[in-house]
Amino acid sequence: MDVSQYLDIFLDESKEHLQNLNTSVLNLEQDPENPDTISEIFRAAHTLKGMAGTMGYKRMQNLTHDMENVFSEVRDGKLKVNAAMIDVLFRCLDAIEEYVSVISETSDEGDNDNEPIIKELNDILAGKGASEEEDKPKESVAASAEPAAAAAAADASSAAPAVAWDFTEEEHKALEDAMMANKKLYSVTVTVQESCLLKAARAFLVFKAIEERGEIVAAKPSTQDIEDEKFDLEFSLIIASEGELEPILNDIKAVSEIADAKGGIFEGDQAAESEAEAPSAPVTEKKEESEAPAPDPGTSVANVKNVVAKKPETAGSGAKTEKKSGSKPAVNRTVRVDIEKLDSLMNLVSELIIAKNSLVSSATSSAESSNLHEQIEYLESVTTNLHESVMKVRMVPIESVVSKFPRMIRDISKQLNKPMELYMSGEETELDRTVVDEIGDPLMHMLRNSADHGLEMPQERIARGKPETGSIFLDAYQDGNNVVIEVRDDGNGIDVERVRQKAIERGVMTEEQAYAADDSDIINLLFMPSFSTAKQVSDLSGRGVGLDVVKSKIEALSGEVDVKTKLGEGTTFSIRLPLTLAIIQALMVVVGGEKYAIALSGIQTIENISPKDVKTVESKEVINLRGTVIPILRLDEILGCDSQREPEEDMIVVIAKKGDKLAGLVVDNLIGQQEIVIKSMGKYINKCKFISGATILGDGEVALIIDSNALI
Repeated sequence: MDVSQYLDIFLDESKEHLQNLNTSVLNLEQDPENPDTISEIFRAAHTLKGMAGTMGYKRMQNLTHDMENVFSEVRDGKLKVNAAMIDVLFRCLDAIEEYVSVISETSDEGDNDNEPIIKELNDILAGKGASEEEDKPKESVAASAEPAAAAAAADASSAAPAVAWDFTEEEHKALEDAMMANKKLYSVTVTVQESCLLKAARAFLVFKAIEERGEIVAAKPSTQDIEDEKFDLEFSLIIASEGELEPILNDIKAVSEIADAKGGIFEGDQAAESEAEAPSAPVTEKKEESEAPAPDPGTSVANVKNVVAKKPETAGSGAKTEKKSGSKPAVNRTVRVDIEKLDSLMNLVSELIIAKNSLVSSATSSAESSNLHEQIEYLESVTTNLHESVMKVRMVPIESVVSKFPRMIRDISKQLNKPMELYMSGEETELDRTVVDEIGDPLMHMLRNSADHGLEMPQERIARGKPETGSIFLDAYQDGNNVVIEVRDDGNGIDVERVRQKAIERGVMTEEQAYAADDSDIINLLFMPSFSTAKQVSDLSGRGVGLDVVKSKIEALSGEVDVKTKLGEGTTFSIRLPLTLAIIQALMVVVGGEKYAIALSGIQTIENISPKDVKTVESKEVINLRGTVIPILRLDEILGCDSQREPEEDMIVVIAKKGDKLAGLVVDNLIGQQEIVIKSMGKYINKCKFISGATILGDGEVALIIDSNALI
């Protein structure tokens, strides 16, 4: 059987349910008696177990099964949630996450049985009183009953029900092959619980359980009907096996939501007679078991294999059915799109086709078209709306990234023995999918930095008159064409003098340079590779790689990072990111006869400056613009080309802004504002940091895009 085609669906769903479980267990830690949270955890664990079983990942299935058993007891009020249980549950979730990670890399779950965690889960169950053990739900008993009890149950229900078989040609052939191979034939009737919602999925799990001990050679109703859930609560199978019936029945009963399984010997000779004399006549079955010679294990059943191969799709859709509404999007290469957004997109594409047809008609018409300009304006309007609509389709809430951080902060708090709380706002803020996929690491490093370096130990906080529990805030909001994400804390703040001394010690700056630099320049040293002020290296930080990752990742996304700090009060890291990386509004300029684009979001104003107003400070050209001293950068010199303007002419200066910093970019001429599509330059000019890409203009020319942030 091949379930690889369903692997992507399985991974998406598993990551989503894992995140739901992490969030729910965190909520349960704060409110252990909340029945809604308990039910949500039970449902998510139950769904994960079914999905793992469907895909054949037995180890993951076993772990989630035991976790489900614990929550079945909690839900029924037979177990109380405590701190020890929460810790075990989080270790359980980490183990499941490890399974999912290994599966995504290798398509196999690995060989880690996680026996210590399973033992802890079973110890939680075993800690109940004897009277409660008797009331354990049937599914839990099936999983944990002793072999003797299971055998007794099998003996009690081994009677084979009477089934009127009407074999197809394929089933006749499969029965013949099994008998020729001297295999034992068993007739088994399986009963599904009345409360079962996904009968076809449970039937598939039964097929999987049987597959390890034998082969299904006939089914009633047909395998196709079982696949389509066209049966009530029972279906019957004829199984060819080398082994005994009892283990097969036990395996079937161990499948969740299976109420019972009864069976007995199926008489092969009567099957042959029924084929020869009356194919549609009922076949008599006997209760007595008879010995058969050793069979040939090579027989296969094509129609049963069809069901096995197709069933994961049903199970996958079942997982979606059980999913909580409004659940968080998974961070993967897929985007979930609201149907209204797709309808809008379709309407705009229809209008685009109409506009195209109008232009073609005008171009081929012999008569001069008086409304050509109107049609071009209409086309421009449609394409602008189309761009906005596509952007909305690509936009996803950052909730998909930040929802994992409360669990991380909880673990760090326990690891450092430092009480702290994470407060988040603006999780619904939307960003381009490409950006969202990349910001997880930078945010993680900033939060770890705040937790480890920023917040003081409890005794120190109390001595300073602060609450014992430190606070970390993660806020996101939209600001024009940008999204701002802030990570702030009420901790110690950055000791600028300590950073300055560290820079001198490491030879990054001379003592004279260090004391001449302002505080913001000193703080920016923290973003240098391998620069750390930590007194000791820990598992969390101190190696000088965290903030370096933040800077490189954010700049690669055409964003910027800003830091504000006050010693003794706390630090705020601000990330400013573009809404989308694909299409931007840009100012088109000319430098040395070539056209260039500068992102409009980074431009503050455009000024005409007389050459006489340019002054020199510390060998750098500056201008005084309305009381603010701004350095100027001549793009012709930076780009290595000759300016086409005369030295005595007024200069056109584009005032660019990055955080609190300003710089004037001197250009030859302005073309105007234009919407451009960014194309990556790949490896062609990867050493030139101030060129962020290129765009193709309407006349076919290629214009390079200048990154003003890199220049500043």
